[in-house]
Amino acid sequence: MAASEEIKFETHALGAATFDLSGLPKEYYTLVDGSKSIIWVQPIFQALGLKSLLAASLPVETFTYAVIHGNDYTAIVIKQQGNYLALLIDPKSEILDDSFLSWAQSFDATSLRNNPRFQVI
Repeated sequence: MAASEEIKFETHALGAATFDLSGLPKEYYTLVDGSKSIIWVQPIFQALGLKSLLAASLPVETFTYAVIHGNDYTAIVIKQQGNYLALLIDPKSEILDDSFLSWAQSFDATSLRNNPRFQVI
């Protein structure tokens, strides 16, 4: 994937959160100039908990990603190697496609620590 496409995808992120494989939150990233609200993380936490509960009692196919729509946000949850990544994007964005999902699968959220647009909370 071209570096310009990676930067394009990262500019669509309005926030990020990482979760361990049991669904527990690890880190949150918010925009420096935006709301520090992480209210959108709660539905992700609940969805990952429900996924774990279902997988414990039913044969569930391998989880790769989920899209959660709220009134004011859209969040994409991607299973990465060793964790889950949730990205907050504008609900009007039409960025969600195979290229974006491929990028998100390998995106290292810790790189947002060095991005002046984001802060760790």
